[in-house]
Amino acid sequence: MKIKSLSLTALILITIGFQLLAQTEKPIVDDKLIFEEKEGIVAVEAELFYKQTLTEIRQWYITSKGKLPSVTPNPDPEHIAGASGNAYIEILPDTRVTDADKLTDGINFSGTPGKMGVLHYKVKINHPGRYYVWVRCYSSGAEDNSVHVGFNNTWPEHGQRMQWCDGKNDWTWASKQRTEKEHCGVPKEIYLDIDKAGVHEIQFSMREDGFEMDKFILTSDIDYIPEGEGPAK
Repeated sequence: MKIKSLSLTALILITIGFQLLAQTEKPIVDDKLIFEEKEGIVAVEAELFYKQTLTEIRQWYITSKGKLPSVTPNPDPEHIAGASGNAYIEILPDTRVTDADKLTDGINFSGTPGKMGVLHYKVKINHPGRYYVWVRCYSSGAEDNSVHVGFNNTWPEHGQRMQWCDGKNDWTWASKQRTEKEHCGVPKEIYLDIDKAGVHEIQFSMREDGFEMDKFILTSDIDYIPEGEGPAK
């Protein structure tokens, strides 16, 4: 009986393991895809990450025409309309939709960057310096509107707590940092100081589950403000 019990347990564990592997979102590009900064700007479609790491609890899923995430809970409807390239990504499952839902750091929230749901993109920087980061996000509430950004496995202070308040229920560009005094974010405070030319890994990590990202831009122009779907590349 003990042998049969152990065999059944092993079978259940193997089955669960296969189910988890089946649910893993595979990238649609590989590590040979490198985006290139030209004249101080580069734009990247969010769904074109070449890998994601630390996905055991939350991971990013692609939504596009004919491809909807099956993971639950995912209380929002799809927002393909208006998304650049008719595709975007969302970090799921989404268990904290309103402030009445329990916040659990390390599960549906990550105050520390680089700990959960990390996206990886390769970007060639030709002109080293300070790059301001803009992201096009779809937020439908107060608990799906922030993310962290870093590069080369570092998470500098000015890449943390990227925040949205305006532009609810629409695709909206922003580049603001949440602070203790300004919860809706301070403009021009989200940036990466990249001091060497060459290929770098730009990375995003979860802050709140349910966050939806369409596209991001790195620009050396402090006064740049993207419009519409932003530049093509």
